Amino acid sequence: MQKIEHYAFRPIPEEEQSDRISVIVAVYNIEAYLEKCVRSIRRQTYRNLQIILVDDGSTDGCAALCDRLAGEDPRIRVLHKKNGGLSDARNAGSKLADGEYIAFVDGDDWIEETMYEGLLSAARAFGVPLAVCRYRKIYRGHTVDDSTGAAVVFEGQEALESFLREEDAVCIQNAAWNKLYRRELMGDLCFPKGKYYEDIVYTTRLLAKASGTVYIDSAFYNYVLEREGSIMGEGLGKRIFTDQLPAYEEKEAFLRSIGRNDLADIHRYFFYKRLLLYYIDLGKAEKDFRRKYREVIRNRLRRDSRDMERVYQCPVSNPNEKKKMMIFLKSPAVYLGVIRLNERFIIPLKQKRRGR
Repeated sequence: MQKIEHYAFRPIPEEEQSDRISVIVAVYNIEAYLEKCVRSIRRQTYRNLQIILVDDGSTDGCAALCDRLAGEDPRIRVLHKKNGGLSDARNAGSKLADGEYIAFVDGDDWIEETMYEGLLSAARAFGVPLAVCRYRKIYRGHTVDDSTGAAVVFEGQEALESFLREEDAVCIQNAAWNKLYRRELMGDLCFPKGKYYEDIVYTTRLLAKASGTVYIDSAFYNYVLEREGSIMGEGLGKRIFTDQLPAYEEKEAFLRSIGRNDLADIHRYFFYKRLLLYYIDLGKAEKDFRRKYREVIRNRLRRDSRDMERVYQCPVSNPNEKKKMMIFLKSPAVYLGVIRLNERFIIPLKQKRRGR
């Protein structure tokens, strides 16, 4: 692994823009956002693009807007299809793509004009099939950008390890949209149709397969949160339990299948952290929903009790997390009481002392 504290990519002159990048945009009922998204792609300083707009059975004005935008730029191709969900739209777009590189953009987001020039320049410079950037979080009233301008070059499965350690300094994340993929890396891999949190296993498989990865800590992608109707705005809903948790289970099974039990235990450690957090968050849910899924979490953690000692010995483990789990396994009610006490009194007291 090589870290570069201050990284500036080499601009790619037009005569060297020989590799085509196919940018796939899944479109579903986002008429108010779509034009901004597409214009941000059209303005890319890297000009050799194929822009594929996949209208996934939109019921608003997206279909007509896609056609109009295609009429303004010959690089745009539109596919109108029956609604099948985000995964199905991305898979359909991938089949039409003819670029040497593939990228995904969600139709309600937008990208900085140097995104693909920067990612491709870095991929070429370091000879890797996968380039990743940080993203800027766009909320209704503010934005969050933790970019440092650094870069990290990973060999082999080093990027997979960083991803599974959930390192804040390297924002690889599950998402497909902050990445540029060499087509050969993707191969025949598809997103799971009909499932949400479709990126979880997809990204894990590609990181495991990549001969190397470069990460640029610059926010080239603008990710819109809190949009009405978005998954991110739903809070702790049923899809967490029907789609997300099974995807995490599949992710762990894949890691074990390739002989990375060490990384599978790191993944399990963070999985346990999530389950405890979800148990707390379910306190805000409707009574029957809360009762049902708290029981699901209790049963899962009790079933895993024999694995706890091994998992909490993984290199990223925090002793406090193990203490929380031991309390939970003895009594979930006591665990909730300890958390409430901590949030109501101990944390505010510590914050007050730091402020002195």
